[in-house]
Amino acid sequence: MTCISSTVDYVNLFYQPLITKGVQYLDAEESRHCYKVLRKRPGDNITVIDGKGSFYDAILTQVDPQQSSFTIIKNSVEEKRNFFIHVALAPTKNPDRVEWFAEKATEIGVDEISFIQCDHSERVKLKLDRIERIAISAMKQSMKATLPRINELTDYQDFVVAREEDHKFVAYVDSSNPDHLHALAKPGGRYCVLIGPEGDFSREELQLAIDHGYKKVSLGKSRLRTETAALVACHTLNVLNL
Repeated sequence: MTCISSTVDYVNLFYQPLITKGVQYLDAEESRHCYKVLRKRPGDNITVIDGKGSFYDAILTQVDPQQSSFTIIKNSVEEKRNFFIHVALAPTKNPDRVEWFAEKATEIGVDEISFIQCDHSERVKLKLDRIERIAISAMKQSMKATLPRINELTDYQDFVVAREEDHKFVAYVDSSNPDHLHALAKPGGRYCVLIGPEGDFSREELQLAIDHGYKKVSLGKSRLRTETAALVACHTLNVLNL
């Protein structure tokens, strides 16, 4: 296998997560786009991604709005990152803002997204299937082959206690908190960053995180919305590892 070249065309990029299990056809949604929007025909070249880091150069053998088949010519892999970013945030009252974060974080680069139920949380349900579809679209748009893992809504205490990343941070709005994330994080790490709801973490939640090895960090002088703070954390860690 080789690293993917810069010749991949976003328009011809399709997603099939089961390709490693021998599935060589597009699902109904991808097939409709292939057939009705792009008007592909048998013999046309496409690139298929598996969401796990691999690209597959392929030729369409059958084009149908329900199931389009292809044959793999060769495959290549995405360049591996030597760091891992996990962002855990309390879902916002407006679901559009959570979806916006998932989209932009996928484009920038995030490995795992978790949703945590906090004392001041505004939402208790999420449409994970919709969030995942948005992340898939963002993965394709940004020419990536790796889909971030997106986890179900989890109780804050259960989440904090279970994490094993070697660099753990809790973003907290506090005038006595002078340490910025970029100053405490070290390149090449496995990071987990907690982002609270609009009302921030409770004092008890903050203390629980600190007791379990999380470092309290700032994301700047401005008071940020939940989804903005989560994206700033994601971007900061990516820039740190350039």
